[in-house]
Amino acid sequence: MREGASTAFFRSPRWEGLAAGPGVVAVLVLLVLGVSALFQRLYIHGPAIFYWKAIAFGWLPFALLPFYALVARGTGPSGRPGAAPDLALLTTMLLAQNVWLELFASLCFSALLYSGSEAWSTRYLGQWGAWILWGIPVAVMILSQLVLLARGGRGRRWPQALMAGMMIGVVALGVATRQPEFWYPKKQEANNEESSRYLKLTAELMESQPVLLSRQLAALAPQRPGKVDMYALTFAPYGDEVFRRESQMVADVMSQRFGTAGRTLQLVNHFQTAEKLPWATTLNLQKAIRSVARTMDKEEDVLFIYLTSHGAREGQLAADFWPFELTELTPSMLRKWLDEAGIRNRVIAVSACFSGSWIPSLKDDATMVLTAADANHTSYGCGYKSELTFFGRAMFDEQIRSHTLSFEQAHAAAREVIRKREVEAGKDDGYSNPQISVGSAIRAKLATFQ
Repeated sequence: MREGASTAFFRSPRWEGLAAGPGVVAVLVLLVLGVSALFQRLYIHGPAIFYWKAIAFGWLPFALLPFYALVARGTGPSGRPGAAPDLALLTTMLLAQNVWLELFASLCFSALLYSGSEAWSTRYLGQWGAWILWGIPVAVMILSQLVLLARGGRGRRWPQALMAGMMIGVVALGVATRQPEFWYPKKQEANNEESSRYLKLTAELMESQPVLLSRQLAALAPQRPGKVDMYALTFAPYGDEVFRRESQMVADVMSQRFGTAGRTLQLVNHFQTAEKLPWATTLNLQKAIRSVARTMDKEEDVLFIYLTSHGAREGQLAADFWPFELTELTPSMLRKWLDEAGIRNRVIAVSACFSGSWIPSLKDDATMVLTAADANHTSYGCGYKSELTFFGRAMFDEQIRSHTLSFEQAHAAAREVIRKREVEAGKDDGYSNPQISVGSAIRAKLATFQ
């Protein structure tokens, strides 16, 4: 075990006095499995169920260790008497090293998980940066094993390249196939706060969604000749409670203050609304934009769109609704659909980190874009237990609801409120700096509502 720990951190092994046998191998395998099972339990908050059948899966990495050793060492005399280990000893050393590498990687993953890195790594580093961050412990494991194999083998280069490719392939296979784990969250009662992360997916629910979207789009009130009407779409693709609440709040405020009752559609990903509201997918948003364009007067009426989720530096709007894999909305996608639909007058509010990056793609003379942050800073208040985001609360729940019908005035007032609240909350990456872009044509159009 001492030599395994030493080689795990790239020190040269000392082979003298080491022995390999069935008992040693069995103990080392049990230690690796034990570390894995222990940390998988720590990854789960709250009650969990032990799935013992997981022991029947995931043996490929173990099975390949003797193969790696054989490729590295080859057969026959090593040509280095007393220096190179035999096949059994090299395989056993790989197992001992694996115990410590499994412990190292599990500690790294635990630190990342408990620090909330799933949210902040994507915000600060982007999707690829987040993958790289989580992949560093795996890369250290692979490199450490390759170094040990090089020192215990014949020093030939082609086996190292072959083994590196195979190790990366095994990791990729494990990610792609999602093999069973030792622990799974225990199902909670429906009123438990944690249950909001999970959707009870049934055939009936799947079949009802397209019908639900069609019915709600068909129910939108028609435009009124000679009067400027406002239509409202809210889009909340990340399945956390804060975004569901914010979508509902904004829909209510727009109905009360701009008369969008009967002309509002919410697209929301949340288990509580799965049977009542259409899901927030990019396809549903595209269909909604097309349908609203057919219902409204595209030259006279105004379309208001509110987007609320986590955001990334590259401009993606995060989408998460287990067990679905969802396409993330980008500003270029939204601009393309609005242009294709022929909707002229647009007010688009984006409540997400780095949302200022949406302005260049969306701005024009007939468009207003309001964002919760500039292109280089995070917004605030989008945590799982937050009531509303700082932007949604200050801009819509306070300013628009009670003080003004001017989006520009509301945004200016909300900026100072948000600045103060971020300081009080201890936001450590700088002022979010909400942005606004207003075309002259949309400014004149919105004046009719004041």
